[in-house]
Amino acid sequence: MTGPSFSLAPGARRFALPPLVAALPLAIVAPPLGALALALGGFVIWFFRDPERTPPPNGVVAPADGRVSVVREEDDCLRVGVFMNVTDVHVLRAPMDGTVETATHRPGAHRPAFTKDSDRNERVDVTLDTHGVSMIAGWFARRIYPYLTAGDEVARGDRIGHIAFGSRADVRLPAEYDRDDLLVSEGDKVRAGETVVALRSR
Repeated sequence: MTGPSFSLAPGARRFALPPLVAALPLAIVAPPLGALALALGGFVIWFFRDPERTPPPNGVVAPADGRVSVVREEDDCLRVGVFMNVTDVHVLRAPMDGTVETATHRPGAHRPAFTKDSDRNERVDVTLDTHGVSMIAGWFARRIYPYLTAGDEVARGDRIGHIAFGSRADVRLPAEYDRDDLLVSEGDKVRAGETVVALRSR
C-alpha cells in the first residue's frame, strides 16, 4: 500500500477554512480579531503538516512523533506507546511491513493521552499479521482518521492515519520481541517512520 502523496493531512481544509475566511471581514471591523482568526487558521495548517519520512531498512519504527510514554508487557507481548503533544506531527506511520486483518473503532473516554487512564479512551485498533497499532484519542482530540481497511498491505513507514489535536499511538510488537530488543525507554523523543524503537538482537 502506498501512502497519500500530500503535504497536509486530510481535514486541514475543514478546520482551517472557517477562521481564514472569517479573517478578512474581521480585519475590517475588528482588526485584533482578524489577526487572531488568521493566526488560528495558520496554526491549523501547520498542525496538519505531513512531511516526508525515510524509513530505515530494518527494525520496528515509531508509529508517531512525540515521546515514549508507555513501555509495558501485555498478553505476552510488548507495547510501546508514543504521546503526541500539540507541536508534534500527527500523521501516523506503519511500524513494520504487514497485511491488515482488522481495523476496529472502539468508543471511549477522552482522558489526557499521556496518562494510564487513556487506555480507556476512544481508539482505533489495527491488527496486522505481523503486529498491532492502536490510535488513541486524547482529551482534546475528537477525530481519529485511519487510512487502513482489512486486506490492505503496508510497508514500514507508510502513512496509516492521523489524529486531530492531541493523541497517542501504540505499537504492539510481535511475540518474539523482548525487552532486550528495545532501543527506547519512557521519555525518549521519537520520529514517526524513522526512529527505530525495537530491533531483533538475535
